[in-house]
Amino acid sequence: MKLEELGLSLLFDYYGDLLTEKQRTCFDLYYNQDLSLGEIAQEAGISRQGVHDSLSRAEAALRLMEEKTGAVARDLRCRKALARIRQAAEALEKSREEETARLAREILAAADTMKE
Repeated sequence: MKLEELGLSLLFDYYGDLLTEKQRTCFDLYYNQDLSLGEIAQEAGISRQGVHDSLSRAEAALRLMEEKTGAVARDLRCRKALARIRQAAEALEKSREEETARLAREILAAADTMKE
């Protein structure tokens, strides 16, 4: 899967429920089920051009939603920060100082709540 397709699939995971049923179906069949435009057209009972147009509108809508809300980018930044916190806390926990280890456990506990 290309990087752009992966990004669109991630946007679909976040915002897919905001698309029309037709857009969701076409997007899922094309990106997740790897069907061709012709196969989707046959299954949905519409033209290849109709499938293409539906996919184009869905992709544009997903990108616009991310542009307006930034939820995916914010979540990815949070996940990266959480990974850095976890690494630092685990390194601190390996130290022999009791207070440092206690703080590291607190950091790890806080990080675990962010995962949910």
